Amino acid sequence: MKQLTDALERMDVSYQPEMILKFQKYMESILEWNEKVNLTSITEPDEFELKHYVDSVIICNRPQFQSAEKIVDIGTGAGFPGIPLAILNPEKEFLLLDSLNKRVKIIQELSAEIGLRNVNFCHGRAEEFAHKKEYREQYDLCVSRAVANLAVLSEYCLPFVRVGGWFAAYKSGSADEEVQASRTAVTLLGGDIKENYRPELKGFDLDHRILMISKNKKTLSKYPRKAGTPAKEPLK
Repeated sequence: MKQLTDALERMDVSYQPEMILKFQKYMESILEWNEKVNLTSITEPDEFELKHYVDSVIICNRPQFQSAEKIVDIGTGAGFPGIPLAILNPEKEFLLLDSLNKRVKIIQELSAEIGLRNVNFCHGRAEEFAHKKEYREQYDLCVSRAVANLAVLSEYCLPFVRVGGWFAAYKSGSADEEVQASRTAVTLLGGDIKENYRPELKGFDLDHRILMISKNKKTLSKYPRKAGTPAKEPLK
């Protein structure tokens, strides 16, 4: 875990040795399960460490993350970025949501094995869970590395964020065109794109952007639209 520990030290993020052991065990277990269930296309440990771990924790030194107490990870997949963030921040409360039940059961089991106590898991679609009272606008921060257009992703994620909270979207490439094309949709959902930055870590090849979207007003009750609609008919 040298890449991970180097990155944490460069970001001035504190960690304990037992946390690094959890990272190691979780990676080994995911790769073992991956031989039976498709959890990740990244199967080489060094690449896994960089693209799943370092990339996930890159927001740990951001004030929006540091001040958040309740965090939701939408479309968590094999547990990223939620699991790495939860390992490093046992004082914060996390909810990981994914639409594939088999995947949710696996990461829930693996999280229990490494002793995570600050994570809850839900199987379901964001379009449905975002209309449930116990989840809607209940979170200080939403994070997502899900592969979707920003307008679509914002419709999934912003309804979970309380007014005054934030949505952090992990995106590949420059994302400039996507940001411009999605501004109207983000505003309609109650958000405002405040930052579009490339995390700079000397010695690390991370071609990613983090889009920081503030939640300025409540999301209209009709959003998100019914399951499947946001992806088929993105807001413009």
